[in-house]
Amino acid sequence: MERMIVIKKITLITLTKSALMFYAEQIKSLFGDLVTIYVYSVSESPLTHVEKADAFVVSTDAFNSISDYERIIPPDIPRVEISVDFTKESIKTLMDIKKDTCAYLVNFSEIMARESNTRLSQLGVNHINFIPYFPGAKTVENCKLAVTIGEMKYVPPGTEKVIDLGHRVLSSGTIVELALRLRLDYLLESEKFKEYFNSIVSSNYSFNQLFGRSLNMESQFEILMEIIDAGIIGVNEDNIIFAYNSKAVEITGLSRELVIDRAADLNFPFLPFAECRLTSKKITNKLVKFRGIDINFTVVPVIRGNKYIGAFATIQKFTDEESKQHNLRMQLLNKGHKAKYNFYDIIGESDSIKRACTIAKKMAKNNSAVLITGESGTGKELFAHAIHNESKRSMYPFIAINCAAMPDNLLESELFGYEDGSFTGAKKGGKLGLFEFAHKGSIFLDEVEGMSPALQIKLLRVIQEGEIMRVGGNKIISVDVRIIAASNESLENLVGDGTFRSDLYYRLNTLPIEIPPLRERHEDIMLLFDNIKNKLGGRLELSSHVKDAFMSHSWNGNVRELHNYVEYLTYLDKEYIEYDDLPSSFHKGLSSSKINESANDLDINLLKKLAGNRMDDYIFVLKTLYDGYINRQNVGRLSIAEKAQSSGNYLTQQEVRNILCDLNSLGLIKMSTGRGGSKINEKGIKTYNSLKSIG
Repeated sequence: MERMIVIKKITLITLTKSALMFYAEQIKSLFGDLVTIYVYSVSESPLTHVEKADAFVVSTDAFNSISDYERIIPPDIPRVEISVDFTKESIKTLMDIKKDTCAYLVNFSEIMARESNTRLSQLGVNHINFIPYFPGAKTVENCKLAVTIGEMKYVPPGTEKVIDLGHRVLSSGTIVELALRLRLDYLLESEKFKEYFNSIVSSNYSFNQLFGRSLNMESQFEILMEIIDAGIIGVNEDNIIFAYNSKAVEITGLSRELVIDRAADLNFPFLPFAECRLTSKKITNKLVKFRGIDINFTVVPVIRGNKYIGAFATIQKFTDEESKQHNLRMQLLNKGHKAKYNFYDIIGESDSIKRACTIAKKMAKNNSAVLITGESGTGKELFAHAIHNESKRSMYPFIAINCAAMPDNLLESELFGYEDGSFTGAKKGGKLGLFEFAHKGSIFLDEVEGMSPALQIKLLRVIQEGEIMRVGGNKIISVDVRIIAASNESLENLVGDGTFRSDLYYRLNTLPIEIPPLRERHEDIMLLFDNIKNKLGGRLELSSHVKDAFMSHSWNGNVRELHNYVEYLTYLDKEYIEYDDLPSSFHKGLSSSKINESANDLDINLLKKLAGNRMDDYIFVLKTLYDGYINRQNVGRLSIAEKAQSSGNYLTQQEVRNILCDLNSLGLIKMSTGRGGSKINEKGIKTYNSLKSIG
């Protein structure tokens, strides 16, 4: 009996015209004369009316909002959202590229460029140092090679070699879903479709349409089962297995003869079909061990007329392979486990903070452990974020944990994970630790000195061997994680006290970075004040007395303490802040700061010898430079001489120049040629404050 031929209508909607014609040609080459395609490119003209069809095939980036999507596409017509993938030929081309080659990955937007980079990494293309490139991107690297996804016009000019992979093809899931929507599923048996599926790297697709079809379509159903790159186990309403594909045989090691037409509980007691039947709810992303293999599974119920008629389980091996690790990392990234700050977020013009940033940027390029030391509130976590984002691991997870914030046993289970039943209260199926989640990325261990000696030993093994073992487990798991540790205390002293292992200290201290306290960054205090004030939306101004107080404060809480005071003053809702507006806690820090000024005694004595009986003139010049620093004004010889004349000091420009040369020789200021003027530095500010306190 001949099959009655009915021409199906397809409405195809994409953002760009080039993608539109490419996808239309693909669909036509597969479905041939059985379909008529109406094409619409949103970038060419706005959508006001589209041709009604048997199925709508749409690219979600073609619509600005859900309301536009719902307004254009009739709700009663089947919709197929476009998903794309690479061909095996494209991947083979990339695999032939030499390892560690620098290459721009070019696409029409930042989102598409990074998404392409992520997908290629998931497919095992990890040997090329891809730099995402798109219109408006800044080219920091100078790559000689560009790889583009059918977007030649966006390739950086002057690139020596370009590989155009062409547009990514429609995924097998898109094609299968379209065939099902059009009720042309019998085409899936044809050689043309089989060859197409075989040309694509992966053949995963949504199972929703598969579930929605009749369970009696045995021939077509078997084809669909076999092209899925996951194990499929299907049960009827009595939880008797009727579907079991080749991938499931490969994963479980159990033959079809042992499984088909038997109760699921006999061979797969870990699959919660009974729970699924009871709740009629999907059970997603569970991890269990079956016959020594870690298996990740999802169970989906099939509901017809509000009645449970069966369920399907998808199972996959969960190993340390890159693709599986990458999926978990992406889930973590979506939950906020990513570095938020970069080096440009670190505010400061002082020599000490610039030196710390320069060292940290160099350390970021390496893969060795980093140890960040500094007082509380100096910004150690900020540096950790920036180091990760500056490294080659920036596309992977960044996880931060405070080692002193939780009990020892809880910290161990969080870092290393645990096996099923390893202790009372452990989750069924076990739990992965943060080291596994951070695979290929970085983990920041704040207050690392809070680790017990037992945990220190386990951390040492991670650094030395790149291996972990879950709590209650006996299996070694390899991880590739960069350790960034931080401490408020001197680990060297703790080693001497015997509370911190020396071998771990030397492993962590491979790349040391010391963050300077705020009291050694006088040049940065007002910069940080203005930055914090602007972020808080404050409009306040400080009196000169308050500015002097800020410069004289000890800042034992460092930048965190400064932030608290700025927040306090902002909430006072005053435009001009006087000295009396400062909180009482601030005044306690002023007296203690004078203790530090005694360190300038040598500089003061040298200055007195150099100045002789003209000490007042030298102090006057220092004060003028200090006032210029506070008000962010360049101060030249002429302006100093004019200020001296107006105050009754009567210094000539030549006399001012001689004093500036002496102050420069003592390292208290920095002289500039031309109109740059002279600037007081940190050492000069300390000396001036000490002289002022002496009176």
